[in-house]
Amino acid sequence: MTDEAIREAKVFFLSESDLFRGLSQLDLDDLERSTTMSTCKRGRVFYTPAETGEVLFILKRGQVNLYRMTVEGKRLITATLEAGSIFGEMSLIGQGMFDTYAEAADDCVLCVMSRVDVERLLSQHPSVSLRLLELVARRLADAEERIADVVYKSVPARIATTLLRLSTDANRPVRLSQQDIADMVGTYRETATRILNEMRNAGVVELRRMQIEVLDRPGLEALAGEPS
Repeated sequence: MTDEAIREAKVFFLSESDLFRGLSQLDLDDLERSTTMSTCKRGRVFYTPAETGEVLFILKRGQVNLYRMTVEGKRLITATLEAGSIFGEMSLIGQGMFDTYAEAADDCVLCVMSRVDVERLLSQHPSVSLRLLELVARRLADAEERIADVVYKSVPARIATTLLRLSTDANRPVRLSQQDIADMVGTYRETATRILNEMRNAGVVELRRMQIEVLDRPGLEALAGEPS
């Protein structure tokens, strides 16, 4: 792609983001100049707790897993982010990665903003500040719901709940490995594999390499303990 084509692609993506809804073409052009676009191959860890700079990521394409490591060295996925998500380490908006790693769950394209550029954007556009707070509040509510699942639900119910949450688009399979599912619900790979095989045998899901397709959503809701 030419430099102009890359610039136009960035502007188009930024204009499609809910966060920047309503900005003028001049504002979007200015925003494009203050963002860096990067690509990450599946499996690449592009943010670690050792990072010191404050940055904000805007996920243009792909999926990202945020995870922490337990003292035993076990990975615990705290969030799986879809295209359009905003995340990063930035204290001024209450976003924190703390002891969190960010890994590309599949091939990703990201826009990156520095603290200086975010501060300038928020000071010039209060409406963006409000939308950003809404996104942070939504992420916090999702995290609290996941914690409640871990505390109160059995492992099969947690796996069913996770699949329901990730398969909001009925025509698109969940593109995660069985290890990822185990890391999300806080169990061992062997346990997750056994439960997923039981779900497959019951006709609730179909298992493929790196994909899980929901076949029977009401059946999955029953396993999750949700009202149909």
